[in-house]
Amino acid sequence: MKKIRIAGAGPSGLTAAINLAKAGYEVDVFEKAPDVGKHLKGGLQGLENWSDKKDIGDELREMNLGINFDLDPFYNFSVSNGRKSWDFEADPGTPAFYLVKRGSVPGSLDYGLKEQALQSGVNIRFQEKAPLEEMDIIATGPVKNEVFIAAKGIAFDTSMDDMAIAFVDDRAAYLGYSYLLVTNGSGCMCTVLFDRFNNVGNCLENTKRIFSEMVELDIQNPRPDGGIGSFSLGCQFESNAQLYVGEAAGLQDMVWGFGMRSAMRSGYLAARSIIHGEDYEKAATECFRNKLKASLVNRYIWERFGARNYSMIFDALKGTRNPPKYMQSFHNFNHLQRIAYPFAIRKMRERYPELSL
Repeated sequence: MKKIRIAGAGPSGLTAAINLAKAGYEVDVFEKAPDVGKHLKGGLQGLENWSDKKDIGDELREMNLGINFDLDPFYNFSVSNGRKSWDFEADPGTPAFYLVKRGSVPGSLDYGLKEQALQSGVNIRFQEKAPLEEMDIIATGPVKNEVFIAAKGIAFDTSMDDMAIAFVDDRAAYLGYSYLLVTNGSGCMCTVLFDRFNNVGNCLENTKRIFSEMVELDIQNPRPDGGIGSFSLGCQFESNAQLYVGEAAGLQDMVWGFGMRSAMRSGYLAARSIIHGEDYEKAATECFRNKLKASLVNRYIWERFGARNYSMIFDALKGTRNPPKYMQSFHNFNHLQRIAYPFAIRKMRERYPELSL
């Protein structure tokens, strides 16, 4: 077995590394930062449970990943636009999503995957930036010229009760949303923008003010949090015998920015292709193509019918018998999305000319 070299120690790269090492391969992971998740400071992010029928916990185990990190299930969440609020509840036993910590801190997803990789025999070479042309798997994160999402916020310690609240208003998050997440003494408040990124600082200040009016905030030891995201409908999964995973391949959710589940799945598929001699590009295309198309249609609907306060969208979602199951349909390119797709793709190419759509 030849040595496998991976660029990037994020969730996609480490998932690939863990699977390859468990199959007996010698694996080197090159990470230019001094540790995993270095730009993240213990902030909270969501692993959605609505994009697939399979529970994320079962999927992680299927991908040969142990759950040695905090994975907190949430069954309830609320959304407000300042004029109206919507409370959503998942079916008992089926969380709407899970919250995970990010960054190089104990209990985080990044820290847990690093520990699993090291225990499996992976050699993580921190503060080394290897030439990409020498890599077998590219897991370097967002593609800078295809950025469509920017997030800025704070992670903090708190005595607040667990909660998950989203706020949709262009003053707080242009064409996106703000959120306040709290679980087990950790909190995160963030604004997520899909345009006008130079206004992210003002949006964060508006977000802080709005949430302070909604709940009694207790923010201790605040730390900066945030990041960027890229998306590509014309995903490059393979080029010159190199495999691309996660956002390096263009995998991201164009509506919410929930990309971790796809990132880890792509890393798993890349490892399988090496271990079993499978066609990675074919497997990844079959897995993600329709989800990416659905995501683009959803972004078009969000921007076209949100009409600034987004009431129409959340009224429709609240009116369904099972909102998470309804959302699952709209993440898997249903019949209505297939009809809308030709119009949506044309409009979104005009809207986002810098993306590979």
